[in-house]
Amino acid sequence: MRIMTLPCDGIGPEIMAETLRVVEAANHKFDLGLTFHEEESGFKSLEKYGITLREEVLDRARTEFDGVILGTQSHMDYPPLVEGGRNVSAGFRIGLDLYANVRPARTRDFIPNKAPDMDLVIMREATEGFYPDRNMYQGVGEMMPDPNMALSVRKITREGSLRICREGFKLAMQRKKKIAAIHKANSFLMTDGLFLECFREVAKDFPEVQTEELIVDAFAALLVRKPEAYDVVVATNFYGDILSDLASELSGSLGLAGSINANAETGLCCAQAQHGSAPDIQGLNVANPTSLILSAAMMLTWLGEQRGIQKLQDAGHAIAAAVDAVIDDPAKRTRDLGGTVNCDDFGTFVAEAVASA
Repeated sequence: MRIMTLPCDGIGPEIMAETLRVVEAANHKFDLGLTFHEEESGFKSLEKYGITLREEVLDRARTEFDGVILGTQSHMDYPPLVEGGRNVSAGFRIGLDLYANVRPARTRDFIPNKAPDMDLVIMREATEGFYPDRNMYQGVGEMMPDPNMALSVRKITREGSLRICREGFKLAMQRKKKIAAIHKANSFLMTDGLFLECFREVAKDFPEVQTEELIVDAFAALLVRKPEAYDVVVATNFYGDILSDLASELSGSLGLAGSINANAETGLCCAQAQHGSAPDIQGLNVANPTSLILSAAMMLTWLGEQRGIQKLQDAGHAIAAAVDAVIDDPAKRTRDLGGTVNCDDFGTFVAEAVASA
């Protein structure tokens, strides 16, 4: 199997190096036969090619590779799109139609947290919604008719809503058979109304799954008050983005949150850390690589499930268990978790834990 890697910006190269160290350990341990190919993206690509993400890179990812590991990007610092500043993350999600952004948030008893007993997964639709760079065929969904007015267009489609809801229900069947749909249909009558219509339609095919519909602001409060009550949560792009960060921070740190973007129909999957590029600590070897390591583990597990390859699933689970084993030891934690361990040493600890599993 071939894996494309894109270190991208900020701490991306540092956490990518440690992620690959861990995945290589699993590759050897489980005889996965993985090979890796690095592509340039972000500022490095902009300097060399005049654009942060080349179309040919997406074409290769789509046709030549089984998975992608994407580093962090500093897209807020990119030049305008017309000057080559393409959003790399959005480029992959739209270009490869990776509509399912899967974001688990789990409490670990040995890490200080604000949400005891939380273990949920947010299924976020990733290709439309209130994101102006991905909801128009041409142009963007944001405009300024005059200097004192700005408008933004939200796009919700039946196809997009049906397929993310279906993936949410499929996941719920593997877990506790509970799913909550997050919406604001009391205000967004047509857009969130369409999303809820699709959720209810898909629910008919999964009568075993207990459903709940929650207004987004109420759910944000409930997530803080009783996070243990929720299992699978399905949401449109904007809501899912915000709520998944909230859930991950409640679990102990955004740096502990894995994430994949996937398409069940095409079998394509991209691992991507939930957090940003942290340019303020770039090159200091102090970043926590856990999020990208766990994202790569999720990618291996997902590919194994999709293709019926047990050793890929075993490798993904082994990496996740190794991460927990390492951070269970206060002496092996990175600075954001109250420790003193550098990025490269943490990667070494996790790789050794995988190898000895």
